[in-house]
Amino acid sequence: MYVLAFDLGGSSGKMYLATQQEEKISLKEILKVENHPVEVNGNLYWDFFRIYESVLEGIRIAVRETKDHVDSIGFDSFCNDFALIDTKGTILSPVRCYRDSRTARHQKHMSSVMDAKELYRINGNQRALFNTLPQIDAMKEDGCGWMLDHCDKLLFVSDLLSYCLTGEKRTEYTTASVTQMFDYEKMSWSDCVLDAYHIRKSIFAPLVLPGTVVGNTRPEINRILGTKGIPVTAVCQHDTASAFLAAVGEDDPVIISAGTWSVMGCETEESIIHESGFIWNIANEGGYQGHHRILRNVMGTWILQEVLREEREKGRALTFAGLDEWAETYPNPACALDVDLEEFYTPGQMQEKIEQYWMRHVGRKPENLGELASGVYLGLAFKYRFTIEKLEEYTGKHFRSVNIVGGGAKSSLLCRKIADVCGFPVEAGPFDATAYGNVLIQMIAKGVISSVEEGRRMIRNSCEIRRYEPSGTGEWENKYREFKKQMSKSNLP
Repeated sequence: MYVLAFDLGGSSGKMYLATQQEEKISLKEILKVENHPVEVNGNLYWDFFRIYESVLEGIRIAVRETKDHVDSIGFDSFCNDFALIDTKGTILSPVRCYRDSRTARHQKHMSSVMDAKELYRINGNQRALFNTLPQIDAMKEDGCGWMLDHCDKLLFVSDLLSYCLTGEKRTEYTTASVTQMFDYEKMSWSDCVLDAYHIRKSIFAPLVLPGTVVGNTRPEINRILGTKGIPVTAVCQHDTASAFLAAVGEDDPVIISAGTWSVMGCETEESIIHESGFIWNIANEGGYQGHHRILRNVMGTWILQEVLREEREKGRALTFAGLDEWAETYPNPACALDVDLEEFYTPGQMQEKIEQYWMRHVGRKPENLGELASGVYLGLAFKYRFTIEKLEEYTGKHFRSVNIVGGGAKSSLLCRKIADVCGFPVEAGPFDATAYGNVLIQMIAKGVISSVEEGRRMIRNSCEIRRYEPSGTGEWENKYREFKKQMSKSNLP
């Protein structure tokens, strides 16, 4: 059988063609499209229509390669961002980027409507400007509430892609679970939250669980793509939920899904919501049945993505691999960057922001991009250790290893720093974890495999897993204590 997985991240979208062969899953990247926020008049948007065109092209390639034997397609993407559609399916609004400044402008109003602790008690979600609830509230405060009043449905990015192909309006559970509007006890939208923020419940599409076949591609799509039709399956459409499913580390590790964001956490069977989670901004997020996630967001490779983008604009073609090689020459940087500071959240002038941070803390700028990158990686490793400590307090678990998945797992320098700073062995891989998790759910839905555990065994057989042992020197202990002291209190909830 053949299944297609489209994984859309903050820097790129990729289409994979997957097949199951004995005890392995073969994964082939057949298309890649660059993705980045587009600024127009001070507002940030995603170029959704270009992404949709790329999806169509990826399906065309797969139809040709398989001689029209694609058995299923699934979509996953970053969460929270959405578009509004009318009853005829017209897309009424562009997809705003979660980094848009409107949520920061209206943060005070968002906080004034409902007590933050009560909001957390209902949904257990982290407090973050990028969540859907603050986006909707900011939209209303900007005078655009009339769009919400007159639309038919609000569809999140991955749901919107499914809708464009099938005409079926659905919202997948893992995406809904992180909006700050979901109630785990009721397993539905929270009437309490929606009433407080005057949000019409009917704008949300019916919820579906991962593994549900949403529908088949429409006849007019089939004519365009030259196919008899392809079923569209709801996977764990929040990309992190898919990535966590593909974590194959042993002994219940702490999982780091490392990409534009570093999403750290562990799996539990059910939600865990209590006050310390509110204090440390620890999130509950839905997953496949029995694979609920407790996690905390840390900034990921976004900062270095921005540095590389700025270098490209200067005409300098520098890659992540090249940056890592340069950073290797600075194993002990003078400064570890506090990666979660608000100043690093928004795009633009990233190198200048980092240099200013160094000046404040060590009285000089980084010698070059190599030392700058090494300082970013060390800051990430310190933040990972800090987060592990909080997750242990919250869940009662005692972690003994780390499984880092996603693009960040390719950096040997980052993985070694994690092992040394945290004192744990680190298993790195799979690198294409989100795509594997996407495919895993489709294969369960098709009856090819019977469980997540069986899928994980196949994934481990299918890809490279690198192991890094801690050096055991303890050289980072004093620096970690100093880093915790210097962390801005505004950065700690």
